[in-house]
Amino acid sequence: MKKIALIVTILFTATQLSAQKIGVVDTNYVLSKLPQYKEAEARLNTQVSQWQSDLQRLQAEYERKREAFENEKVLLLGDQLKLREKEVTDMEANIRNTIGGRFGTNGEINQLRSNLTKPYQDQIWNAIKTVSTKNNLGIVLDKSNNISVIFLDKKYDYTEAVLNLLGKTLPKVEETENNARPGVNSRGSSSDAKKGGSLQRKAKSATVTQMKAE
Repeated sequence: MKKIALIVTILFTATQLSAQKIGVVDTNYVLSKLPQYKEAEARLNTQVSQWQSDLQRLQAEYERKREAFENEKVLLLGDQLKLREKEVTDMEANIRNTIGGRFGTNGEINQLRSNLTKPYQDQIWNAIKTVSTKNNLGIVLDKSNNISVIFLDKKYDYTEAVLNLLGKTLPKVEETENNARPGVNSRGSSSDAKKGGSLQRKAKSATVTQMKAE
């Protein structure tokens, strides 16, 4: 009897899940089409570029100081030797702190980016809720949130509906391959586009590699 009850429960749950209408939204694509977000992101990227330039200058200055110290330390004695050595050590520590503070996991860049995206994420969330209610969607998946969609019928993609609700329509002309939204074609098939590493990770990786190679 218990087995029968369990089977009925499983079948009922499966039926309920199958009755749920599922939709997919590409929130990264929606963000990329919001002019206000693009302007704010451009300002952030300008700041990141400035920080990268500052870091490169620090690195170059450190290399000069370190090389001069290595060449001259045989001529230095006592406190003078300790002072020059401390100068080089402090510069190295400063570079490492700068990398961690600005380019690290909890660094300034990630915090600024989080502050940048949150207001727009809230708007997108509200738009998705409205579209879900209007289309009787029980589940909405974010295609850009590490979800591997290997096939998607275009009728289940509500990205454009969310964009339209936000007042941002897609270009009228046919998009080129480079500008097209990845994952959906005219036949409804999908494939996730691979994304490169972030700007801050590149800066951190390159600088750390240089310092390890000393």
